[in-house]
Amino acid sequence: MRILLVVYDNDSYVHWFPQGLAYVAAVLRNQGYDVDVYSQDLHHWPDEHLTKYLDENVYDVIGISVIAGYYQYKKLLSLSEAVNQSKKRPTYVIGGYGPTPDPEYFMEKTGADVVVMGEGEETTVELFEAFENKKSLASILGIAWKDGNKVNINPRRGVIEDVDSIAWPAYDLFPIENYRMMREPGCDNSDFLLPMMSGRGCTFKCTFCYRMDPGFRARNPEAIIEEMRYLQVDFGISYIVFSDDLLMCSTPRTVEVCEAIIKSGLKIKWNCSGRLNYAKPDVLNLMKEAGCVFINYGIESVDNEVLKNMKKGLNYDQIIDGVSTTRDLGIHTGLNIIFGNLGDTPDTLQKSVDFLKEYNDGGQQRTIRPVTPYPGSPLFFEAINRGLLKDSRDFYEEKHLNSDLLAVNFTDIPDDDFHALLADANTQLAESYFADKLSDTKSVIQNLYYEKDITFRGFRQT
Repeated sequence: MRILLVVYDNDSYVHWFPQGLAYVAAVLRNQGYDVDVYSQDLHHWPDEHLTKYLDENVYDVIGISVIAGYYQYKKLLSLSEAVNQSKKRPTYVIGGYGPTPDPEYFMEKTGADVVVMGEGEETTVELFEAFENKKSLASILGIAWKDGNKVNINPRRGVIEDVDSIAWPAYDLFPIENYRMMREPGCDNSDFLLPMMSGRGCTFKCTFCYRMDPGFRARNPEAIIEEMRYLQVDFGISYIVFSDDLLMCSTPRTVEVCEAIIKSGLKIKWNCSGRLNYAKPDVLNLMKEAGCVFINYGIESVDNEVLKNMKKGLNYDQIIDGVSTTRDLGIHTGLNIIFGNLGDTPDTLQKSVDFLKEYNDGGQQRTIRPVTPYPGSPLFFEAINRGLLKDSRDFYEEKHLNSDLLAVNFTDIPDDDFHALLADANTQLAESYFADKLSDTKSVIQNLYYEKDITFRGFRQT
């Protein structure tokens, strides 16, 4: 069978390696199928190009995976139209965080033949075996599928417990030279970056988060080292972005991974998402020694009541202690804040602004976005119970029109006032960020011309 996997255009000059599709590509290739990748993200082809491409090239199956953002949802609809207009339309399969919570709605909107729900590797093997042998899909766990005009939703599949059994992403099927150019805090101009996973899932239950894969399943540290070394040797990667939710899922786990990296002698930078509960000096020192240069912290609020309402499992003192310690050790910090959770007020927003102005280290420009109740999340069902949302259709077609605008208002603040508060908050943050950048630039100028700083390569080269 010939299979085409589509990497959709994200309308960006920065290209994030499509890990999910690369994992699926590896599984399919290992089953002996012919797998091609359609890199719309790199070439910025119009969607009509896909129709023409399918008309000129015969494929048995086409696959697209998307998350639940508004842009991605609209892009999926447009690409689906392109697929459905092809004179040689293949069997159409979609998956990812977007379709998984409500596959029936996504099948209706896209015309897809099958939705893969949740983790796709094991499901993919059974699904494509059924395609190849023209067998019924009725017994395959983790899919929704069409039988004529009827949509069938099979029982969901459990997660893959042994994550070390999952084949590495099929890196060689993708133009890595394009993907390794993305930038992250702590990287030099000469660094090449790629994302990688140290495990899957998350042990926490934040109300705003939709999880396809509950619970954390850790990879063996030796397997992590082996893949890091492969990326360094074969693709020149000098900076790894651990893209899973929780490399810092516990102190023992973090220590185990860091000690393995140090013992291996591997000299490579890396970053990860982290929990401030575990951001203790001894752990952070070990992370730095192992090559960590940036930790992206999901803080979301600095108000204890709001943190409690979102079931963050975190408090203000832990936030301040963890962020301060991380910065003192010279590790860059990503400080993520959202607004509009249960209990949020103008005062809690200003507290968040003041926190970011004081603690953001300038590695990234921070903004505050409204909380979004993505389908499948506890907050989504809270919105339905409160009469603020009807269903997925209401969310995607009426409420969620831009990730920076309010989709559902859980506060007592009128919508217009809510947006005015966010406008003021993000203006304050922008002014603070660029004031620091201006100050840094002035210092460079002073050192260049008055101190004759010969290490500076010139403004045109930075």
